[in-house]
Amino acid sequence: MKRDTAIGVIGFGNMGSAIALGLKDRHRVFIYEKDPAKITGASGVTALGSIEDIIDAAQTIIIAVKPQDFDAVLEELRGKVVHRMVISIAAGISTGYIEENIGDVPVIRVMPNLPASIGMGMICLCKGRYALETDLAYAQKLFDRLGRTLVVEESQMNAVTAVSGSGPGFFFGLIEDKPEGEWAVYGTNIFTPLLIEAAREIGFSQQQAQTLAVATTEGSLALLRRTRLSPQELRRRVTSKGGTTEAGLETLARTQSLVQAVRAAAQRAEELAGGN
Repeated sequence: MKRDTAIGVIGFGNMGSAIALGLKDRHRVFIYEKDPAKITGASGVTALGSIEDIIDAAQTIIIAVKPQDFDAVLEELRGKVVHRMVISIAAGISTGYIEENIGDVPVIRVMPNLPASIGMGMICLCKGRYALETDLAYAQKLFDRLGRTLVVEESQMNAVTAVSGSGPGFFFGLIEDKPEGEWAVYGTNIFTPLLIEAAREIGFSQQQAQTLAVATTEGSLALLRRTRLSPQELRRRVTSKGGTTEAGLETLARTQSLVQAVRAAAQRAEELAGGN
């Protein structure tokens, strides 16, 4: 199916706003956010008043809401998104779960990381049962605007969360006590090889592991330079309570092993995914 240039984004938090603002130069972007205060000052995008308005406005719909709001959004999409593509950035929610709740529509699952907010992300994608290769290629082209993209199998997405999703948090945690002048050298010479090793340990090929690790390190360094925020603050921003990064950081503090931290994050991702 040929898709027009209209993109609908449901949710305008950190990642939703990064996606919307990253796409606005080449697409008509419509957003819906239940908290209007989050939209204040946003330019180049069109705010709509409901999810139904988003469905009417766009053929491609990106769900970027908090986990506790996800099922409510699926309920509103159920039976209404025929001939549309749905893209989800929710960690741990399978394409099959989404399809069961909204119908036989093309679904693409995406895992971006925090550096996507400055166009330096590592973004992994996989497709659901009803999505075609052309749907996947279209989604990949969209997210190429936010950084490096990699297509993986859905069975690898929880591992992706542990490596590139939580990776920036591990990097920020490890450099907190280092002088700024050492960050880049540490990232290139020590952190990246260790993250490659960790990615290999949980099942990625050498090429996949290198892509994930290099992009994660480069994006994290770029985020530090661009935002001028401290490693401590950026670590806090990427660490959700009870999430994969928190689990990995707790293991890192205890063992001083990045490989074990990534394993712990991957295990937590599996637990969070549950039956989805």
